[in-house]
Amino acid sequence: MTDAAALAGRHLDLVSAPFTLPRSRVLVFREGDGVRVHTSEYERRLSECRVLDRLTVSDAAGRVLPVTDVLPGRVTFGIAQETDVVEATLTFADPSTLSLGGTAGLTARLELPDGSVWRHPLGEGIRIRIAADRSATVEPGDHDAALAATDRIWADWFATCPTVRDDLQEMTAFCWWVLGANIVELPSLGDARAIVPSKIGYVGLWQWDAYFIAVGLRHGDPELAREQLEIAFRFPQPDGQLPDVVHEEGVLATSDDLPESDRANLRRAGSQIADPSAPVPLTKPPLAAWALSKVLEAEDAPDWARDQLARVVRSQDWWFAGSDLDHDGMPEYGHPYSSGLDDSPIFDGPLPTAAPDLGAYLVRQDLEIAGLLERYETDADLTRFAARAAATQDLLLQMWDAERGRFLAEGGGEVQLSDTIVGLMPLLTGTLPAGIADALVAAIDDPARFALEWGLPTVAASDPDFSAERMWRGPVWVNTNALVAEGLEASGYVDRARELREQTVALVMHGGGPHEYFNPHTGQKARTATTAFGWSAALFIDLAVTLSA
Repeated sequence: MTDAAALAGRHLDLVSAPFTLPRSRVLVFREGDGVRVHTSEYERRLSECRVLDRLTVSDAAGRVLPVTDVLPGRVTFGIAQETDVVEATLTFADPSTLSLGGTAGLTARLELPDGSVWRHPLGEGIRIRIAADRSATVEPGDHDAALAATDRIWADWFATCPTVRDDLQEMTAFCWWVLGANIVELPSLGDARAIVPSKIGYVGLWQWDAYFIAVGLRHGDPELAREQLEIAFRFPQPDGQLPDVVHEEGVLATSDDLPESDRANLRRAGSQIADPSAPVPLTKPPLAAWALSKVLEAEDAPDWARDQLARVVRSQDWWFAGSDLDHDGMPEYGHPYSSGLDDSPIFDGPLPTAAPDLGAYLVRQDLEIAGLLERYETDADLTRFAARAAATQDLLLQMWDAERGRFLAEGGGEVQLSDTIVGLMPLLTGTLPAGIADALVAAIDDPARFALEWGLPTVAASDPDFSAERMWRGPVWVNTNALVAEGLEASGYVDRARELREQTVALVMHGGGPHEYFNPHTGQKARTATTAFGWSAALFIDLAVTLSA
């Protein structure tokens, strides 16, 4: 195994980081002195996807061998005897099959969800095959061959891990493991490799996540980074709208496609859009051209770029033709899910919502499109994109509240007063009037608002809607920190951008890994946040590479 694999292994605790394999849907977690086994499935909780409630290994005297070590390619169980150490290892024989083997005289005990218990002597090794219905069968197998094959898979993956500053290398290796571990195959896409946000609860390719994941992945595997964007762009609606999610059962592109669990959550929150009378388009914010530009910086692919760019242009046109719901020239979010910040208080009011972040993304996207067309389609007319960016910025500036010193969203025509991180995103345009840009930097530096110890809260600490733990209402997210840092740099505040990037990588290391979101006061994982989260891992890598240049 490579050094990067060993560094990553320091974080594989089988609690926040399960044992798994690229392309596999099998997850192994710690369970007492043994482990338990689940499958990873779209819109199903781990508790619904049980394969083995417990797997333990015991010696001839009946003593259980506890887990003693975890590396990307194997879990080791061991116990010291008077003269030697008795050990067993668990690995993968293939993406749907576990392999278990070890010292002579050992026995595996498998507790199944139906209450039955199987015991199998390990001999030269056993294989536990896991079927699509989560049933398991046990058969003999060559364990040494399985160990070698799994080690090769991870060695090949870690061979492409980016090299960064010494103090950032260990977490970069772990984040690279997260990206590899979160690779799945989506049956509807053949052998396409999708990196999901997390095999723990987020099994599908979300459009926004794909953009952030590709931006980090480009530093070690630009081909796989392109594959993430290609999947995200592969299924446009007839009018050009890109779907929110590509998953194993199809796509999620309108509210009619929402799984019942999402509808139930919306009903519990008292949302009026749990069951809309007419379907509402579901997508994600327009950062497609931004991600495309960054991926092409790592490795040029002109033919591929031209193909993808055509889809990005149609998607951008859709925002103005299909999501300008009040016909004032500025598109709106028709559903909170389309914002990526589902629970933000800017959606506490009526919909649709005109938001400063969306305006900023649209300006940036038209400018990015113009730059890409200039590079790949030399005969293209760029004037409409530049003109639209200027017109959108004019409308964006109308959201500036000079008295309050911040950009404000509007929901259904009603001003939403919450002081949120979306009001900082106009820095991404790089063309704000100096006075407004300075005011946003002052907000970022204000300890009463956004200058908290562990990064930028998603709602200002002084705002009545602030909650340190509630999703998108106060916790720090790596992606919003990274976007604001990019906005600071685009707007000329290069040193402040670097400070925020340093603060963000420090947060991830302090918090123990690339979690979904963090408590802004403690810098630890928020209670309900998912661990080993794809875009947090990818953006940590991107930040680490940037800071190491």
